[in-house]
Amino acid sequence: MKRIGILDTTFARVDMAAAAVRALNERGTGFRIFRRTVPGIKDLPVAAREMFRREDVDLVLALGMPGRAEYDRTCAHEASLGLIWAGLLESRPIVECFVFESEASTDRELDRLARRRAEEHALNAYAMLFRPQDLHRARGSGLRQGFPDAGAVRPVR
Repeated sequence: MKRIGILDTTFARVDMAAAAVRALNERGTGFRIFRRTVPGIKDLPVAAREMFRREDVDLVLALGMPGRAEYDRTCAHEASLGLIWAGLLESRPIVECFVFESEASTDRELDRLARRRAEEHALNAYAMLFRPQDLHRARGSGLRQGFPDAGAVRPVR
């Protein structure tokens, strides 16, 4: 049975983990979910590494919502680098799913975007563990998480 770790933060303004868990559970069985919440995005890398070591998860989905300030973009970059490093140290994937508050102009739009992106990243995580052929078929297709897909520049053969 595969083990999926889901990390989220108290800083986020939307319960992105609930959307991710719902999307995964709609896929069926064959996995167990481990969920943990940390204060902010810079806490995600250590929590991911701990989840790999303590719960022996196969993959971590790291969810976060940086604010609108330039400082928040810097923090997101640092957190992203930490997540990459944690994944490399453990030789296991971390799927990063950040939604910047500046991507939406209203709270309603932010809520929709955060939930949709979390769901779509959860489905990507599922595909990485159970259906890598789905990712292969979608290569070069311009898929986007949370927004309409961009589409391929030209068809993949």
